[in-house]
Amino acid sequence: MSPARSLSVHDAAAVRAGLDLAALRPAIAEAMIALSQGRVRQNLRSFIGLGEGRTFALMPAAFDGQGLFGAKLVSVFADGAGRKAHEGVVVLFDGRTGVPVCIADAGEITALRTAAASTVATQALARPDARLLAVLGAGRQAAEHIAAIAQVRPLEAVRVWGRDLDRTQAFAAETSARIGVAVTATETPRDAARDADILCTVTASVDPVLEGAWVAPGAHVNVVGSSGPTAAEIDTDLVACSRFIVDHAEHVRAHGGEYLRALASGRITEDHIAAEIGAVLSGAEPGRRSDAEITVYKSLGHAAQDIAAAGLLLG
Repeated sequence: MSPARSLSVHDAAAVRAGLDLAALRPAIAEAMIALSQGRVRQNLRSFIGLGEGRTFALMPAAFDGQGLFGAKLVSVFADGAGRKAHEGVVVLFDGRTGVPVCIADAGEITALRTAAASTVATQALARPDARLLAVLGAGRQAAEHIAAIAQVRPLEAVRVWGRDLDRTQAFAAETSARIGVAVTATETPRDAARDADILCTVTASVDPVLEGAWVAPGAHVNVVGSSGPTAAEIDTDLVACSRFIVDHAEHVRAHGGEYLRALASGRITEDHIAAEIGAVLSGAEPGRRSDAEITVYKSLGHAAQDIAAAGLLLG
């Protein structure tokens, strides 16, 4: 990266055009390995509340030995109907000169890198023969997750649940036409979850939308939508009965609502976090240990992922 390099600005369309999932998956995997190995320096996310359902967050991180550091500045606004929008920018700096080299649309990066991270976890933790995907949530992240997971598992069917059935049915029809896999809307989250091999929760709900009693043995669950200590998309039963793998243990112990609720209930102890996904990807820790085991991947999202994605835009 030349010290004289000019500032590169990427709006949402440019981010989508510049980020290919085939390249993004290994970049995200390497970022998570680096995070687990201590090769990324980052602080806990800093939040400022802006009122009910509205948050402004700062997420900084620096990669050792790669000359990249930066931060995501993002607003997260819920619309009151189970949906929330991420808006903001990712700012990337040259670690050798301190010069800002990239500003990119954070909403687009968040959508793509989050789905890529869940897909990397699914590759590592879901059974190879997984065929049925259930998605709780029918917004942008639902669409990205379905398309991304369809690239790494031979899906035969997808079930989707959302709070507005008419909207969810329209989403299902549109998504089915786009990815070439049958996508069906269900009236309840329990109906969506029944016998599913892979499940993704991508909602703005503060209380569980998925219960452990509904999850079949051998399933893999990506818990994606809840990102603060007061929100939980899955219940304590599912946390307690699963092999609970996280993106970053320090953050989950501070901000992982599902983990914190289960800990407060006494159903789990602090050592219930089995591993970080980066340690699984590097081979330092085992992932799935049997075909019957339920695995859960708790995703909070990290600036390391955003910086890795923005770095790809620089070419």
